[in-house]
Formats: sequence, C-alpha cells, structure tokens
Amino acid sequence: MDKTVTEVYRNPLAIQRIGDPFVLKASDGKYYCYPTSAGDHGYKAWTSDDLVNWRELGFVYEKNEKSWGYKQFWAPEVVENNGRFYMYYTARWTEKDSLRIGVAVADKPFGPFIDVYDRPMFDFGYAAIDANVLIDEDGGKYLYYSRDCSENYIGEQRESHIYGVRLADDMISVIGEPALLLKPEQEWELKSGLKVYWNEGAFALKRNGIYYLMYSANFYASKHYSVGYAISDHPLGPYRKYEHNPVLASNRDDISGPGHHCVIDSPDGSELFIVYHTHTDAAIGGGNRQVCIDRMGFREDGSIYVNGPTLTDQPVPSNRIVE
Repeated sequence: MDKTVTEVYRNPLAIQRIGDPFVLKASDGKYYCYPTSAGDHGYKAWTSDDLVNWRELGFVYEKNEKSWGYKQFWAPEVVENNGRFYMYYTARWTEKDSLRIGVAVADKPFGPFIDVYDRPMFDFGYAAIDANVLIDEDGGKYLYYSRDCSENYIGEQRESHIYGVRLADDMISVIGEPALLLKPEQEWELKSGLKVYWNEGAFALKRNGIYYLMYSANFYASKHYSVGYAISDHPLGPYRKYEHNPVLASNRDDISGPGHHCVIDSPDGSELFIVYHTHTDAAIGGGNRQVCIDRMGFREDGSIYVNGPTLTDQPVPSNRIVE
C-alpha cells in the first residue's frame, strides 16, 4: 500500500570529516554514531532521534596517560549488554608499535568510556583492527576483526583477512583460537592493485538462521572501496561469498569509496538501513569522509540488496514510499 511521503533526507548527512561510522540504537530510544573521528586523541560521538538529524556530543573516549594506545584510534563499535556499554576499538599499541583492539566500558552510551585493561583486549601476535560483535539468539557471543595487511604477508603481497573468535560472557575477553573466515579472492576485491588487498570492516548479522558476514574490500582511500557479504550456517563459518558482490559500490562519478558500514533498523523497526562513509571529495578520495545512509533489505532468496548509494531525496526512515 502506498504511503504519503512527507519528509525527505539527502546524502551525505551532517557528520563530516570522519570514517568508519557505527550506529547503536540504544535502550533509551536514541541513536548514537561512533566513527573514526578524532585522529590520535580518541573518539567523538553524535546522537539522533531519527537517523537523519545528528547532534555532536564531543569526546566519549579520550586518550590519557594510562592509555595503552598512542595513535591511530580507528573504527569504534559500541554494544549495549545488561545495562552497560562496551566500546571495541582499534589503536596502535605503544609496547609493540602495532595495531590492536581494545575494550572500554561506560554506564551511558555517551560515555565516558574507560579502558578495561592497560593493554589490548587480546594479542594473537599480529596487527588486528575493525572489531565487530554479534550476540546470537542463544546468548552466544562472537567477535570479528581484520588481521591487518600492515603485517600480514602472503608471498610478495600483503592482505587483510577477517577472523572470528568466541567472545566471553563478560564481554571483555575472548575464548579459544580465532578462525580465518574471509580473505580477498573475488575479482571485485582486487581492484586496488599494488600487491595489497583487503577484507576488513566486518559486520555480522543473523536472519532466518543464516549468518551474514558483511565486509569492505579494496583500499579505503580509493573509489573502489565497496561492500560485499558472505553467508554461513554457523557464526564462525565456513562462509561462502555472495556471487554477485559487491552489494554497495560507487555507481557514479561523484560518489567515491562507499564502505565500512553498519546495519541498523529505522525508528519504528519497519526498515533496515546501511550506514556507511563516502569520500567528501570524490575526485580526491583519501581519508576525509562523511556519513551516508540508504535502505537495504533481503530478497525472497535471502540475498541482500542495497538501494544505494544515493545522492537524491529519499523518504526519511520509517516514512516508506511503499509497504
């Protein structure tokens, strides 16, 4: 049934000069966006009631003299569990001068987030970035991350691979050894060249008993940065990549590098949106990025579709054109 559209939004949104946006829909009914946003100093956050109009909150995590990381604070994600908020983030570890994942905790979604440890959350002996957490219907918890290409040599080339590992019920430690889940191998993932290839920015979700592991591929600063996915019957794989990847990619000259996303539902829960970044200047690319959102969903065969990337007027979330 058609529904009258009374409000519209247009990409990009007002959250600018960021990267890697993650959005939490908290129990207080508000949305919180935690992107790469403050260089070597920590993380800022934004809040919204509608996914479209955002207000900056300032720092929610700030580096201090006790911090184990000293620069490259990237890709935070926040999970609410049993009344507490857990931030999983990437930084460069002072002790080993290598990228690792940390965990910080707060009582409110707007922080302040305080590190649990004076060290990374785990250390498997290699650079790790881009943490993402899935809490399954049975209460099982899983953490996904990328083994970063900065230290992962495969012959003469470097690659970023996505791993998964059990997350303990305490939300601050992992159980057992990680499993290799994804590595760059489809043709669309190899466009950056230069003997460096990426699978990173994992985002896991479950639907109808199927686990979907979405991710980004190619160089984040290039036009070819895009989103694909793989599926499995188990949260730790094995995963099979969708044959028609990517599902979100540049479709015009003035859009560059749509990627490192999350998935969130609309205010009334009737729609799904993909939240991602694009380059502020499509001709230049690089690290100056901005937040965009577009509708996404699942076809009858279970495959994912994304209605984007868009730059035209779109009905605001929960204000659908067709039901």
